[in-house]
Amino acid sequence: MIERGKLVDFLDKTLLLQDFPGDYSNNGLQVEGGNEVEKILFAVDACQEVFDTAVKEKCNFIFVHHGLSWGGGIKRWTGIDAKRFATLLGNGISLYAAHLPLDAHPVFGNNAVLADMAELQERTAFFEYAGSKIGISGTFKTGHTLQQLAEILGRQLEVEPLLRGDGQKIIHRAAIVSGGGGLDSIFAAKAADCDLLITGEMVHTMHHAALESGVAVIALGHYASETTGPLAMQKLIADTFPVETVFAEVPTGL
Repeated sequence: MIERGKLVDFLDKTLLLQDFPGDYSNNGLQVEGGNEVEKILFAVDACQEVFDTAVKEKCNFIFVHHGLSWGGGIKRWTGIDAKRFATLLGNGISLYAAHLPLDAHPVFGNNAVLADMAELQERTAFFEYAGSKIGISGTFKTGHTLQQLAEILGRQLEVEPLLRGDGQKIIHRAAIVSGGGGLDSIFAAKAADCDLLITGEMVHTMHHAALESGVAVIALGHYASETTGPLAMQKLIADTFPVETVFAEVPTGL
């Protein structure tokens, strides 16, 4: 068990929330539940299925990458929002969200963990978004083909990656942007002299730009590419505090 305030303070400081003033997400504690935390649920998205899982698992604190409060916040407590907040507040469950801070963290972040999986070396911060660099670029000590890297990442995330580029091409430098970096991430990878972009979403507008720029793409799926940070934070919290933890696997297939 841990006091909610102590846990929130630890998360705020670990994830350096103050360094991301431009994030559209209202990072940090978004819904205040009970004062004492006994069991924490980790997930990618704040949604009814995750909240119902928290109730079923008797969790009273939820940590997510995509929270409920964005920008100016919710304007009306109706429809699905009414049900979501009723579930949280009616069961004394707190909700904590970390968006860009969890993308960018050099150890526990979505991109850092993906870089660990790919064994990326000589890492540097990459891809500025909302005033912060949230991705990672680097080199490979051992030469891998595009297909081999896709198999390495796909096996660890249990997904079938979408590829763009010659599967037998040897990759020397890669850039990583979890979730969806869009066209800008293609051009940023090219500018950083990377021959591969590892990302979540591969949308239509990226196809020709990637081919014409000579930047190969491994698209792991938005959801799968952003399970990595929450899982790393789950392990950190479980190793640091006397609380139970559980991960809610709620894939979108996207």
